[in-house]
Amino acid sequence: MKRILICAGGPKYELCSFESFKNEKDTYYIGADRGALYLLDEGIIPNEVIGDFDSLTDKEWKLIHSKVKQIEKYKPEKDETDTDLALLKAVSYNPKEIFITGVTGGRLDHFEAAIRSIYQMKSQYPHIEHKIINSHNEISILLPGKHMIYRDEKYRYLSFFSFEQAMENVTLRGVKYETTSEKIDAGTSRFTSNELVSDEGYISFSSGICLMIRSSDL
Repeated sequence: MKRILICAGGPKYELCSFESFKNEKDTYYIGADRGALYLLDEGIIPNEVIGDFDSLTDKEWKLIHSKVKQIEKYKPEKDETDTDLALLKAVSYNPKEIFITGVTGGRLDHFEAAIRSIYQMKSQYPHIEHKIINSHNEISILLPGKHMIYRDEKYRYLSFFSFEQAMENVTLRGVKYETTSEKIDAGTSRFTSNELVSDEGYISFSSGICLMIRSSDL
């Protein structure tokens, strides 16, 4: 399995565009709670749905039950969020990429939980790319090493933040503001709003965890 798209139940206006995923035949769709309805609204029948579905009306639940073959329903009293459950299910298939939409906007605690969840998943499954996406942003967790960055007109701006600990020996190439063996301290915003100046560039660093955000103006 190459890629999985998880759609969670955040504000609908914050969802990513689904067109590129529809064009990929091997995309596997997981609906987390209300995210299942969002997929159905896009004309996508989820391969499976998961969650407690406590935010749905009886009519909405019946619609999902009539369309989706594989459903895992949990009690609302649980330790994991619905997005966590969907992530655990996704990594069990060992895909190349996991994309998550529907976790930005709305409640900030849900967004913070999603960031921490992909950090935990990336730490445990470093070979799988985990990305949070919405209409204008893409968020990734990068581990030490060299990471290629390719031009994408959807995302003009590049920002890099240290996550939990400082990043050491940070080198940036192919971007407007290049660095060599710099340090990104936790809490600094100095590495915000960079831009690619060629078709590809890269970031490399020797230690720490990087939160990379690719963005475009609204």
